[in-house]
Amino acid sequence: MSASNITSIHPTFFLLMGIPGLEHLHVWISIPFCSAYTLALLGNCTLFFIIQADAALHEPMYLFLAMLAVIDLVLSSTTLPKMLGIFWFRDQKINFYACLVQMFFLHSFSIMESAVLLAMAFDRYVAICKPLHYSTILTGPLITKIGLAAVTRAVTLMTPLPFLLRSFHYCRGPVIAHCYCEHMAVVRLACGDTRFNNIYGIAVAMFIVVLDLLFVTLSYIFILQAVLQLASQEARYKAFGTCVSHIGAILAFYTPVVISSVMHRIARQAAPHVHILLANFYLLFPPMVNPIIYGVKTKQIRERVLGLFLRNGV
Repeated sequence: MSASNITSIHPTFFLLMGIPGLEHLHVWISIPFCSAYTLALLGNCTLFFIIQADAALHEPMYLFLAMLAVIDLVLSSTTLPKMLGIFWFRDQKINFYACLVQMFFLHSFSIMESAVLLAMAFDRYVAICKPLHYSTILTGPLITKIGLAAVTRAVTLMTPLPFLLRSFHYCRGPVIAHCYCEHMAVVRLACGDTRFNNIYGIAVAMFIVVLDLLFVTLSYIFILQAVLQLASQEARYKAFGTCVSHIGAILAFYTPVVISSVMHRIARQAAPHVHILLANFYLLFPPMVNPIIYGVKTKQIRERVLGLFLRNGV
């Protein structure tokens, strides 16, 4: 058998439909999407710039926050520009390999964000439960290793997917009923045995969400125990107040994931655009609100943001 006969055939490009069933509303839908993306860009760029420029903020909590800002920038920029092109110009065509790259970055950086949120939970645990050892535990080298571990885990888990998808023959046409190249949306167009992709995708999602949430929950159980042992009520409020921003970021990231997962199982007969809007909400909401949460609730960040804008306004 010649090599040409066993080489898998894939389309040169895919066509992204946007939000099926709501095509007539694409221009109107683009308004909140574009606004959210603009806020995400401004907020996360400002956050990263302030932390990077101010040596006083080169502490573990803020370094993790800078990582989160970079991840949110990449995560939103991976999908939103192309999505807005679909809404505004009907630019639905995406190269096959560009689609795989988009999918890889989308899922990889989602996994990285979960890892950084877990690292921030560990930071709060050490700060509250072992305050005397905070600077000796969370050293610069350890923070670097945590960041590298987050990247390595995400890349290792997601690297097989593009190669698996490249090997399929796509006999169900090039039209993806979605706004971006999500893994399972591409798998649905493939012929042949896709069971491994289905199982692998579910296993990775469950592994990340369950494992990371488990350790985050354990961290906060220990934090709550330590806070309740503090003598004064003021000290309790102050200690737990340092966790409020992180709890907000955790809820912003995981709540859409859980809602989307539940909707997929209990509302399978719902219109396709319902699931796609939920998936877009999951991508847009955390990058937009994380800078707001930390800007409002973290005094050091709030003061520097106000100082930056006041100085520029003079």
